[in-house]
Amino acid sequence: MQHDAPWTTDRLKLEREGPATLADQIARHVEVAIAEGALQSGGRLPSWRDLAAQLGVARGTVRAAYEKLSDRGLLVTAGSAGTRVADLLPPAASSAKAPAECLEPLGSQYRSSRPLVFQMGVPAQDAFPATLWARLHRQAVQSASLRTGHTDPLGLPDLRSAIASHVAIARGIQCSPEQIIVTSGFRSGLSIALHAIGAAGKQAWVEDPGYPVTRLALAMAGVHPVAVPVDDAGLVVEWGRDRAPHAALAIVTPGQQAPSGVALAEHRRAELIHWASSCGSWIIEDDYLAELHLAGRSPGALAAGKGAERVIHIGTFSKTIAPMVGIGFVVAPLPLARRLIDIATALSAPPNTALQLALSTFLSDGHYLRHLRRMRRLYAQRRLRLLETLSRSGIGAAVPAGLTVLLPLPDGFDDQRLSLDARVFSLGPAPLSPWYAGASQPRSGLMLAVANVLDRHLEQSCRRLLAMIDGYPEMASGPIELGCGQCEVN
Repeated sequence: MQHDAPWTTDRLKLEREGPATLADQIARHVEVAIAEGALQSGGRLPSWRDLAAQLGVARGTVRAAYEKLSDRGLLVTAGSAGTRVADLLPPAASSAKAPAECLEPLGSQYRSSRPLVFQMGVPAQDAFPATLWARLHRQAVQSASLRTGHTDPLGLPDLRSAIASHVAIARGIQCSPEQIIVTSGFRSGLSIALHAIGAAGKQAWVEDPGYPVTRLALAMAGVHPVAVPVDDAGLVVEWGRDRAPHAALAIVTPGQQAPSGVALAEHRRAELIHWASSCGSWIIEDDYLAELHLAGRSPGALAAGKGAERVIHIGTFSKTIAPMVGIGFVVAPLPLARRLIDIATALSAPPNTALQLALSTFLSDGHYLRHLRRMRRLYAQRRLRLLETLSRSGIGAAVPAGLTVLLPLPDGFDDQRLSLDARVFSLGPAPLSPWYAGASQPRSGLMLAVANVLDRHLEQSCRRLLAMIDGYPEMASGPIELGCGQCEVN
């Protein structure tokens, strides 16, 4: 199968007086593009005429470069179909791609282009309102094509108003649209907040266990993460106050802690707010799935109560709608709003205009709240069925944790290797151990997301996963005997 591949001459700088001929330089650039994967098998190259015009050289020069590569089996001429990269590349060209594999994004081994059973971070594929979203997006694309001027760096005014209305209704946060900064997701919002606080070189409390990407982002920003334990009441504020009393900020998931699923207790909320207010520190509230709380009413947002002026609230639609939406937001507390707005204006960029328009309509027309109600019912049903299926299989230690079920494993069990091996069977459990930072012995386990657990595949998927766990050598001496009803995890 042939694919047209994007190809650019931006990096091709011809040295007119250099030792190598122009044809050799062009050939070398194309060869490197093939080796790095920018030009893939079957990808079409520009015609001699077009490339010669772009580079300001004679057509014969380009032709000579192409012929050199054809002689080496890298390119093929396909008549009216033009010149393309060969479908079967020589071994030397294929092996040249190996160094580029080191450039894969961190954590990419746990991602998938299609939702897997038990995979975290993706919504229910079968319940996504695809027809409605496609219609809204199509209309938005048409409207956006007429907006040829500069867009507001803080996000479209209509979307900011819609978000302000939504958080007031759903999360109890009283703010004006001017306090809303539209971002491309949580990480974008976190970056803006860290710059605004001036957190580089300072300490930050992080939950332990907690989101590994947050710790990594802090370290890359020059911030020193301090792992604060989480218990059944949430973040242990007293522990953080004793170990790092002058930290510049604390990053918490109070509505639905990740990965435990516990909500931050009222007394801990009061302690956290008191610490931030008395020390002049900031709280970054990652409103992780709080709108999809499956048991009772969603806990209120920290940014909605007393002390909200010390809280930077960050939300995202990637979990509640879909990652492809790529839109999040920051609610700027008034004491820091001017600084946050200046940072976002200078260092950030708003998401695609059409996506903003589509999301604005999705929110303002009431589709989003209806979608959330449907998803809460669906996810609660799927979580219950997964727990029942695991219980019938003898896994009594599995516990609900928000939109996941935690399956403990013996200490030292290689949960990361098992998670990768499971992908061969279209299973996407996430390993628990990387979520621990301060613990000398991270707890092993699997996080089984419930979003794409379908009834018709549930029994088979659980059997497959448990068979893999049973087959690992660590299980020979571990305290869990899967399949026999005796599960003991401290």
